[in-house]
Amino acid sequence: MLPASGLPRRSRDELLTSARRGLAEAAFTRPAAERYALAHLAALRAAAAVLAARAQPRPGRRGRPVSAWRLLALVAPELEEWSAFFAAGAGRRAAAEAGLAVVTTRDADDLVRQVEIFLGLVEAALGVPSQPSLAQAASPWG
Repeated sequence: MLPASGLPRRSRDELLTSARRGLAEAAFTRPAAERYALAHLAALRAAAAVLAARAQPRPGRRGRPVSAWRLLALVAPELEEWSAFFAAGAGRRAAAEAGLAVVTTRDADDLVRQVEIFLGLVEAALGVPSQPSLAQAASPWG
């Protein structure tokens, strides 16, 4: 069981929709740092959708906060490698959001593609029909 404080407040479907929208926005955003951050946040929303669907609140007192990526690895072991991948990029996302030059155009493009794959795997894991992003093909930067 997981602490209730770590559970998302939106539904699985709302989070998946938000993840898809965030990914589409990332695909059409020009500054690399912003595109990287938006893509990473889309992955975080997809992870939150899995937590909304699978995590069970644990009664009792609150423990220390746990990252969504660690929780994802617990409730969806099949996504553990993805969890580690995105957890490793969280600091880079924060630095990009802070305006530090830590992300290249290639980095951002690669992350957008990785999030597209991850989102498809999340949808499959949840038994939700995948909604392929047309933004990838249409983006002048992707």
